[in-house]
Amino acid sequence: MSSSSSELTALWWGRQAYEPMFRAQQRFTEDRGPETPDALWALEHDPVYTQGQAGRAEHVLAPGAIPVVSTDRGGQVTYHGPGQLVIYLLVDCRRRALGVRGLVDAIEGSLIDALAGWGIEGHARRDAPGVYVGAAKIASLGLRVRRGCSYHGLALNVAMDLAPFAGINPCGMAGLAVTQTVDLGGPGTLQDALEGVLPALASRLGAPCPPLALAPAGGALGAPL
Repeated sequence: MSSSSSELTALWWGRQAYEPMFRAQQRFTEDRGPETPDALWALEHDPVYTQGQAGRAEHVLAPGAIPVVSTDRGGQVTYHGPGQLVIYLLVDCRRRALGVRGLVDAIEGSLIDALAGWGIEGHARRDAPGVYVGAAKIASLGLRVRRGCSYHGLALNVAMDLAPFAGINPCGMAGLAVTQTVDLGGPGTLQDALEGVLPALASRLGAPCPPLALAPAGGALGAPL
């Protein structure tokens, strides 16, 4: 892989509503060309339930005032909210010689690596994508691949209100427990979590760890880390 094809950029978007970021990923993927560098977009979302393409309505139990948004990633329903680190992976999978399974393995492996650096033992499950600590889920993932390029990505629970997960069957799994890094002796801020996840993710993608920049002016930006 050449240096140009292995290049990654990393942007911090701050706190964002879900739908504008979803549409921005679609536009980026539609407009990108063969030389467009792959990008990692880091952020946290306003409270939202997102329903994947295979999502079934019965897994949304009691959403209350939290909106439910249909999206084009794989998987079932999940929750995003403040205190959860979201990283969207805008990756040319063909250029990196990654199939969907290989990309999933890279994401899960990077999260397990980061958790290990904080003294937390995480593991993946072949029957249910994501990363778990014991029986509790600590990170979810969902992807869409269009024209050989991915978008959507991972969500790591860092220091958030976990109560909204009780309003759904997380990832379509009734009774699934959830946990977060701050409760396990890991980072309690998104900045500290990102400092562990970003280099692990870049390494698993075969790239140097990129410097983190603010998202470009002109969009609705959150405060820098």
